[in-house]
Amino acid sequence: MTSTTSTSASLDMRGKTITTYIAYEAAQRLRTLAEGDTLELLTGTGDAIGNDIRAWCHATGHQLASTASAGTHCRYVIIKGAPQRPGKSLAAVVSDPGLEELLSPLGFALAAALEGVDVSLYFQGPAVRVLATGFTEKLHGWRRPFSRFARAGLAKTGHVPAAEKIRQLQALGARLYLCGPSMQHFRMKQADIAFRDVTIAEYLTFTEAMTSADIHLFVQ
Repeated sequence: MTSTTSTSASLDMRGKTITTYIAYEAAQRLRTLAEGDTLELLTGTGDAIGNDIRAWCHATGHQLASTASAGTHCRYVIIKGAPQRPGKSLAAVVSDPGLEELLSPLGFALAAALEGVDVSLYFQGPAVRVLATGFTEKLHGWRRPFSRFARAGLAKTGHVPAAEKIRQLQALGARLYLCGPSMQHFRMKQADIAFRDVTIAEYLTFTEAMTSADIHLFVQ
């Protein structure tokens, strides 16, 4: 690394390519630091990582003091800024509990929450199972027997299980909604819910959240 900027703490995310995972861990580490302290963040190279780190710092008020690269690694020095929220909100509807199908809605929701956006998630249809105790996402169709290998491959890059992403979202202030009729149809009881503070409702309740949201997300 060519930069010698001194830092208050260090976080090694080399080997991970999912920037929401990297940013979440960086945010957790920054919480332990005082405003003005610096965090050294080590990652792999790539435009996606670099652009996302810059966007996240800009959105959250942290200062990206320096960037340096050497071979397959990058070093970012982030100065912790004053807490700020953009005053925006996102409402997302999740309908499919498939392994691949959950990546985008939960990923975008987590990215928004990491940038200070208020997030509301409505789980309907078979996706109500995502909030059930013991849920494990699986591939659809003929690929279902290979789900374990797919999950292992995603985990190496930083794609944590859906249940862990939802816990991260709740830690960042996201609100969760479950479709009541869908719960009945898929024989899911309130006692099966694995998360706290989940609102059981139908369209009218979530439409209220959508009405006040700046961003609407539907992923099929």
